Amino acid sequence: MRARATIWSRYNLCEVDMSPIEPTSTRPPVVSDQQLVLIVYLLYFAAYIFGITALIGVIIAHTKWPDTGPPLRSHYQFQIRTFWIGLLYLVVGAVLAFAVFPVIAVVVLIWWFVWSLVRNVKGLLALNDNKPIQDPTSWMFG
Repeated sequence: MRARATIWSRYNLCEVDMSPIEPTSTRPPVVSDQQLVLIVYLLYFAAYIFGITALIGVIIAHTKWPDTGPPLRSHYQFQIRTFWIGLLYLVVGAVLAFAVFPVIAVVVLIWWFVWSLVRNVKGLLALNDNKPIQDPTSWMFG
């Protein structure tokens, strides 16, 4: 149904089409879902230097997770859990560092680094092979 409006001006009468503009064709997304999963992994790697990129990555993963098929959904779930469990390790390490257990804090922070690096590399390799993450809910290495 088309809506029309009549506009009167001092000099002439004009009719304007007020129906919503619909796209004439659907364009493919600029970045595919598989590329977005790759971008999240790369943002996680960049977070070792810049930190904030992990937050950007987890926002992308949380946003795209419900809209993808099972293979990529397993990667997004794995990435989301990597972020939140990793944040837990970092908070525990920081609390221990400011408490009286700096040696334990260093061990926890080294564990976080190795754990997150292995998870990101395994996820990236599985993505490259077009495979889902075997156990995306794992606390270890998937």
